[in-house]
Amino acid sequence: MHAVVPIRYINPVFRPPSEAQSLILPVTNGCSWNQCTYCEMYTAPQKRFALRDPDELMESIRQCAALYGSQVQRVFLGDGDAMALSTRRLLDVLQAIRTHLPQVRRVSSYCLPRNVRNKPLEELQALREAGLSMVYVGAESGDDEVLRFVHKGETFASTVDALQRLGAAGMTRSVMLLNGLGGRIHSQQHALNSARLANETQPEFLSTLVVSFPQGEERFRAAYPGWEPLDQRGLFSEMETLLQGLQLERTVFRSDHASNWLVLKGTLGAEKPRLLAQVQAALADPGAAQLRPDWARGL
Repeated sequence: MHAVVPIRYINPVFRPPSEAQSLILPVTNGCSWNQCTYCEMYTAPQKRFALRDPDELMESIRQCAALYGSQVQRVFLGDGDAMALSTRRLLDVLQAIRTHLPQVRRVSSYCLPRNVRNKPLEELQALREAGLSMVYVGAESGDDEVLRFVHKGETFASTVDALQRLGAAGMTRSVMLLNGLGGRIHSQQHALNSARLANETQPEFLSTLVVSFPQGEERFRAAYPGWEPLDQRGLFSEMETLLQGLQLERTVFRSDHASNWLVLKGTLGAEKPRLLAQVQAALADPGAAQLRPDWARGL
């Protein structure tokens, strides 16, 4: 693609790792919730939540089509909260993509459970039929106590409801969990209830990241009294508990984000024994495991 993209980006811009080759089309700026104490993505002043101007969006799509044509095959709707738009406005965007960028094979977005619950199933199905085929849901944890401490604004039940409705609408769901989010005190319940969340919803994709705070832990610790981070062994032990609790049928599992020491990739449940063996080997002898070096880890 050309180096210049006719889209007004407000930095920083975030996207899932699997959207590296996608055209990033921001339909919102920032996140409508933006209260999660572990998240630093949209805390900068310029990332204050707002809907992007519809006319500007349409012009960006037309200009991208004129410049790139068939080169654009995937589109990711940013920033962190595309589903905050009304169904009507989302359908307008999806129709414009279909009209001007007919080679696009996949449109995806981040998705907050609360925004799914504001849309009837019929509207979710309409969005899927219009081209929104994949959503990334940051569940982070299935444990209500952990979710309350980190100000997620969701519960086990609300996240399950949203994921089940997305599945009923035919959308591919990629669910993210945060390894270590519960700290030492809540590690066990965080892992077990996160496994229960995945088991009840059977997402098509499941991934884990290690909780980290590049800008410091002050805000997080102020809301989560007594939280102590897990060391490397604690993170591996929590991953072992999570994998042992997962009863998935056809879920692609990835724990290969740059924040992870131990890279895990497989399909659950077929490859559960192999993945568990990898974690247990790392617990038994970290020196012999092929761990990512500290210098290579990060967000």
